[in-house]
This record gives sequence, C-alpha cells and structure tokens, in this order.
Amino acid sequence: MILAACENDVGQVDELLEEKTAVEEGFNIQSYLSQEATMKAKLSAPYMLRYVTDSAFIEFPKTLHVDFYDTTGRIESILDAHYAKYREFERKVYLRDSVVVINKMKGDTLKTNELWWDQEKQEFFTDKYVEVRQPDKVIFARDGLRAKQDLSEYWFYSANGTIMTRRGQFE
Repeated sequence: MILAACENDVGQVDELLEEKTAVEEGFNIQSYLSQEATMKAKLSAPYMLRYVTDSAFIEFPKTLHVDFYDTTGRIESILDAHYAKYREFERKVYLRDSVVVINKMKGDTLKTNELWWDQEKQEFFTDKYVEVRQPDKVIFARDGLRAKQDLSEYWFYSANGTIMTRRGQFE
C-alpha cells in the first residue's frame, strides 16, 4: 500500500487566487480626440500607465500637455500639468501640480494646483485656490471655480475672491 500526500503553501495559494491589476505602460504618447470627424484635442505626454481594473484609469505621472482645437482647427486653448489621472468610465481627468490653462485667442490664463476636466461637459472645475489672469485684470478665487473649456465663461464658487485690475486697483 502506498500513501501520497501533497502540501501547498497557504501564501502561494492566496497569491494565485488574488485579483491582479494589469498595467500597460507607454512612452512618448500622442493621443487625439475627435467628435463627428472634427479634431477636438491632442494630448502629449512622455509617460503613461493604464490600469486595467473594474474601474479602469490612465495615469500620466510625468507631465501632460493638451491642445484644444476650435471648430476651424485652430488651437483655442492649451493645458499643462505635472500629473494627470483619467477615469475612463467617468470621462473625467484629475489634474494636479502646476496646472495651467491658457486661452490662445483671448489671452486668459488659469493657474491652480488642482483641477478637474469634465470631458462630457467640456468644463474645468475645482474647489481649490485659483488665479485667473485676463488682459485687464487678475482674479484670485479662494474657493475655486467652474469654467468652460475654452475659458470663455467662469463661475466662481464664492465671493471670497479678489479682483485686481492691471492698474493695481482692487474691485
């Protein structure tokens, strides 16, 4: 009579059963967004990580640059950030660290350390301190804002901001 037994390491079994997240890596990324055969945006980044999970997301940990185009194909505004995270199913992008959005047509510049971009609504929003520089004034908004993607309209979350004209007067 022969007896045989097999012994499994509990740690190895747990590791096999553990749900793993697949990570895709990309370098020198260029991605284009178009709707109805019209170019809307071009994204450039030196490095990208895509996490394949139940709630998939893409991370840009080493800067991100986006050119937004108007209906004639001209660059309308640009966006730069040191970090970005795109939530695929929500179609929203979280941006942080030296976030700058510039409207190339009007010359308006938005600066903040944290900003969201809602791809569906084509809007930016934040509840953090933001600075908006316009040709004739600077607006400091302590409690954030919501703005159209082209910076043509702003909605400030509170009246706690300060507006300073180029002449140095406060309004």
